[in-house]
Amino acid sequence: MTRWDFIKEGDIIDVVAPGYPVQLPEVDGARDFLLKWKLQPRIPKNIIKPHFLHAHEDEMRFAFLKAAIESKDSNVIWCLRGGYGSNRLLPMLAKLKKPKQPKLLIGISDITSLHTFFAQEWGWSTLHAPLLDRLGRGQVSAKHEKELHRILFGPDKGIEFKKLKPLNAQARNIKVLKSSIVGGNLSVLQTTLGTPWQIQAKNRFLFLEDAGERGYRIDKMLEHMRQTGVFKQCHGLILGDFIGGNEPGTNTNNFKKVFKRWSDDLDIPVFQGLEAGHDVIQRPVPLNTSCVLQQQNGKVLLSIDSGGRG
Repeated sequence: MTRWDFIKEGDIIDVVAPGYPVQLPEVDGARDFLLKWKLQPRIPKNIIKPHFLHAHEDEMRFAFLKAAIESKDSNVIWCLRGGYGSNRLLPMLAKLKKPKQPKLLIGISDITSLHTFFAQEWGWSTLHAPLLDRLGRGQVSAKHEKELHRILFGPDKGIEFKKLKPLNAQARNIKVLKSSIVGGNLSVLQTTLGTPWQIQAKNRFLFLEDAGERGYRIDKMLEHMRQTGVFKQCHGLILGDFIGGNEPGTNTNNFKKVFKRWSDDLDIPVFQGLEAGHDVIQRPVPLNTSCVLQQQNGKVLLSIDSGGRG
């Protein structure tokens, strides 16, 4: 893995919108949030342009992202919003030479496409963490905002998750396992299958989360992954938050049944309970860094290196 530099007060933060647009007040909110942290937000003046799907035309979204990647005076690329659109930029990214200076990419949801590309093509460590539109609207609790700040600025060299639950015998039999974590949004990861940037989970934990997908769709996406070999020699699945997706005319979903089916079917460990995804709590998950999963007396501890240095 390639380490990123801890943030310092006064650092420039390059802001990009590779997927859906936001409203102008949300751009202002993102700027205010970064200023509150005593950082220098660099937001292109025309970052948002009316478009029927995205924050801007593909070429302009890529141009803003390329400028952020190649800027020599910043170390962080923070995404405004997820939505849809990042995967359309991958063929253009593939034409770039690997940058000499690694950057820290921050975002969730649609940004999973970029996390996967940067990890697999350039060896970067990235951070699955709240988007700027959410932070700018004050939708992250003070407790979790502080946790994110400590990871980015460096007092904390890693993060611990203590609420994981093993869903099958393979998971319950683990005592200590050293690995790393890849993944993110399930439906976005499905779009990588069969492409040059297909998610690679061999000898790694695969983290998955999603929002608004019904049980049958989650099952279908997992089956697609199985048939393309994603789970072969994978160290295990770590399930984050799955929200929404209620069955028509009901207030319930089929997630529990779906995950039981897969924990029974797969010959790899399956854990549930990572506090990350689209729910109210969105704890940061370092991707493509070292991690250790330990289990004793039925309690699971997942410790993940932040990937930062300095």
